[in-house]
Amino acid sequence: MSYIPTVEEAKEILKKYNEDPFHLKHGEIVSGVMGYFAKEYDPSRVEFWKVVGMLHDLDFEQYPDEHCIKQQSLMSELDLDDEIIHATCSHGYGLTVDIKPQNTMEKILFATDELTGLIGAVAVMRPSKSVDDLELKSVKKKFKTLNFAAGCSREVITQGTEMLGWELDELIQKTILAMRSLNPEMNL
Repeated sequence: MSYIPTVEEAKEILKKYNEDPFHLKHGEIVSGVMGYFAKEYDPSRVEFWKVVGMLHDLDFEQYPDEHCIKQQSLMSELDLDDEIIHATCSHGYGLTVDIKPQNTMEKILFATDELTGLIGAVAVMRPSKSVDDLELKSVKKKFKTLNFAAGCSREVITQGTEMLGWELDELIQKTILAMRSLNPEMNL
């Protein structure tokens, strides 16, 4: 039988393959954001969504050129549940893998992974260094400035928005609210 870790166990698994504080914090942020969205879209599986968020970049630090490819074998070796493997690997769709996001959880992960980075970059430029007073218009302005947080793919964010059938403004606003819901030290 395959294994579904708790969020705390997932955090320890992430630490096994990642040491960089940025990557660890990113895992926690995406986990929290996924939990926020799960409360609306899949309330009986909030913990599962958070685990997927925590583990989505498991292989990135050690295998950046094989991101979402190496992850499949690492997770299989850990006997992680196939749904976790598919969900986490699908966020690399069109970049490194052909595993397309199928359900709402996978589409939200695909759309928000890059977006959390962009929102965080916008927030740290503000005097408050927080998402608590961040407005949609500030993020949209920086979304259009392609050399700002250039590593955050606008194409992936836009594609994720389209997969969800949402407007970009809706995705950005909901993700800002999701990040605000995190502990203050974790919302960037």
